[in-house]
Amino acid sequence: MSSTKSIPVDIALQGGGSHGAFTWGVLDRLLADDRIKIDAVSGTSAGAMNACAVVEGLAKGGPDAARKKLETYWRAVSNASRFSPIRRSYFDRMMGRWSLANSPAFMMSKNFLRNFSPYTVNPFGVNPLRDVVEKSFDFEAINACQSARLFIAATNVRTGRPKVFRQPEISADAVLASACLPFLSHTVEIDGEAYWDGGYIGNPPLFPLVDETDARDLIIIRINPFERDEIPKTAYEIDDRLNEITFNASLLKELRSLYFLAEIIDEEGLEREAYRDTRLHCIAADDEMRKLGASSKLNAEWEFFEFLHDLGWKTAEAWLAENGPHLGVKTTFNPEFVLEESLKPAHLVGGRRKRAAAER
Repeated sequence: MSSTKSIPVDIALQGGGSHGAFTWGVLDRLLADDRIKIDAVSGTSAGAMNACAVVEGLAKGGPDAARKKLETYWRAVSNASRFSPIRRSYFDRMMGRWSLANSPAFMMSKNFLRNFSPYTVNPFGVNPLRDVVEKSFDFEAINACQSARLFIAATNVRTGRPKVFRQPEISADAVLASACLPFLSHTVEIDGEAYWDGGYIGNPPLFPLVDETDARDLIIIRINPFERDEIPKTAYEIDDRLNEITFNASLLKELRSLYFLAEIIDEEGLEREAYRDTRLHCIAADDEMRKLGASSKLNAEWEFFEFLHDLGWKTAEAWLAENGPHLGVKTTFNPEFVLEESLKPAHLVGGRRKRAAAER
């Protein structure tokens, strides 16, 4: 697609293990569209990995280089898992399912990790992901990038507060901190502080994009479905749903805050230069992602990555066809639903201002 002027956008990337390959597919499609110029990226866990690939690629050669870097990273992840005993069962392969829930090695490891700390079973803190991260990314180029900002979220274990790493402090340790699941890995220590996965506190972080960049359009690429119709009954179903709820909680809170901010701006007529008014967009494939259990977030088969990439590409293609013309113009994602069972802005129905007007 040709365009006389590209639209600056910020992109926020959710984490979700192997499901991050869906985000790869979405990014691949967005980077191929010359109407879009990525000004900043934020990410958590797998989203942080994707974000690093994008920023490094933009620093070294622009969108095409970023697309290539994304593919190189996901191939490296798959290659690193070639000898892992945690594989799909024969039955799941035969049925065309990506789940690992029936894998004997997965079931054994899951039960084992519920009873033993990683400090007990892995006293030296060996992290196989470190080798992949250190070999995959050029952090000098990432930190020197002038064309795109990068924000990576982690959770401070001691304070319980979010930590957002920015250039020039992006490092392998920062990325590993963002992806540190406490039942699998030792905490990642940086400058005397210990960190866990950023998904507990910011998945993905939105406010750095709102507060610290110039782009008004913010695209959230979401992995974890907000809603499910079925009530979980089995132990695995309950665990899967808890996983989704936990890693969506921080995003819902940030969306609620952004909605409040937008409503206040509109109601009070505040000047846009003084108060940020973000045009929100969201790309997700909830119907398809609901079919994937949480166990598949550990499935690193290349065929699975290709499946998710293709799903992401097609989802982004459909989204661009419908919403591309609205970029730079208006919001296409209205998160009003986040105000259900919550305090509403005063001007909304039931608010103080509406009640006061009715009483006069």
